[in-house]
Amino acid sequence: MDIKLLHAFVKLAEKGNYSHAAKSLFLTQPALSKQIKALEKLTNGQLFFRGRHGATLTSFGEQLYPKANEILQSHVEFLNYAKQLNNPNHEKLFIGFGISSFQNVPHWINQFRQQYPECDVEINQLPSSVQMEMLQEGGLHAGFVRMPITKNLASQVIHEEILALAVPTICDIEPTDIQRILSAYPLLQLDPLTNPCLAAETTLFLQNNLLNANQVSITGDMTTLLALVAGGNGIALLPKSVQHFLPDGVKLLIPPNNQIRWEIGVSWNPELKNCFRDDFLKIVMNDIT
Repeated sequence: MDIKLLHAFVKLAEKGNYSHAAKSLFLTQPALSKQIKALEKLTNGQLFFRGRHGATLTSFGEQLYPKANEILQSHVEFLNYAKQLNNPNHEKLFIGFGISSFQNVPHWINQFRQQYPECDVEINQLPSSVQMEMLQEGGLHAGFVRMPITKNLASQVIHEEILALAVPTICDIEPTDIQRILSAYPLLQLDPLTNPCLAAETTLFLQNNLLNANQVSITGDMTTLLALVAGGNGIALLPKSVQHFLPDGVKLLIPPNNQIRWEIGVSWNPELKNCFRDDFLKIVMNDIT
């Protein structure tokens, strides 16, 4: 099977829109549609519901989505391994990150590249659970994750994160009246399969504050979610760190009671030795201490 078909499937699932997915894959919409149909024929099942509002995964598609991501990751790791065999003298550093470290990580990578131009850096945005698994298996050299970490990994706390409420700027309801806001707008959520920590934090916040919400799951990424909030289509509980890339039309409210807080840290596997990883960690440590 052509790996491009899985790329098309995963990208359309993330974007939830044929136009946006095709653009990010540098394809035309008819070409993307052709690839999705080819994959549906190979799997003998419908992967998406198609409608005026875009493309939504079917139950069959939802079951295949995690496996497709896993295969794509294995494909990347295979190609990286092959490149290392062909070019053993050129090092490469693999780093994972999440929303809460979005602002800091590029800055540290730029510093590293300036000091160590002989080492390439590849970064991937991944859930904390996936990062920790890859750190244990050697697929990542360093990861920026939600604490606490899996045992056998080392870590250093970077900063504290807090759950905030992203609302349209036209919303004039006070943050002290969260239930009124939840009654006025649906609560939009990213797919729990790809954002398990955020889904758990959202559930915990609602339970701790005895709040009722009309929860609506959306197919897409953070950019899609914030665009929907900006358009007045709903609200969303997100890490406060999204403040660094909020679009026009969205503001953040910090809930005054029963706040959900957690720590973000950099993690690595001390059993696996890598000099360039250690040099990168020194840059991070020097910046946060």
